[in-house]
Amino acid sequence: MSEREPFSVQIKVRHYELDTLGHLNHAVYHSYAEVARLEMMEASGALAGLRDENIAAVLLESTVRFKRELRAGDTVTVTCDGRFGEGKVLQADSVIFKADGTVSAEIDCTLGLMDLARRKLVADPRAVLERAGADLKLMSTTE
Repeated sequence: MSEREPFSVQIKVRHYELDTLGHLNHAVYHSYAEVARLEMMEASGALAGLRDENIAAVLLESTVRFKRELRAGDTVTVTCDGRFGEGKVLQADSVIFKADGTVSAEIDCTLGLMDLARRKLVADPRAVLERAGADLKLMSTTE
């Protein structure tokens, strides 16, 4: 287990994000993970570097496990921790924590990096991110 903390952002649950039961709509959990991913990629320098190379991150799969409900006015911390493996994909795992530290949800995402001219995934996303100047230590606690 890493001693470094994953990248995180804080988000306040807004009233219009609630469902008819009065808790956060299921789809919004995915949006919160997306906010954390994009903020992490921007902070790491990945977004600008990839844009210069005509490459963009694409979401291939997203799975959420709901643990505890969120309600309007709650402020949550959303983490994002990347993991690089073999092949064309990388993982971006997020956890949504309530203010008291309770886990509200866990979201696991599979991403690829698409060459926008060829409309194909790049073979080695870690190498492409590194070449684009991304701070991989900010993106992943295992780097």
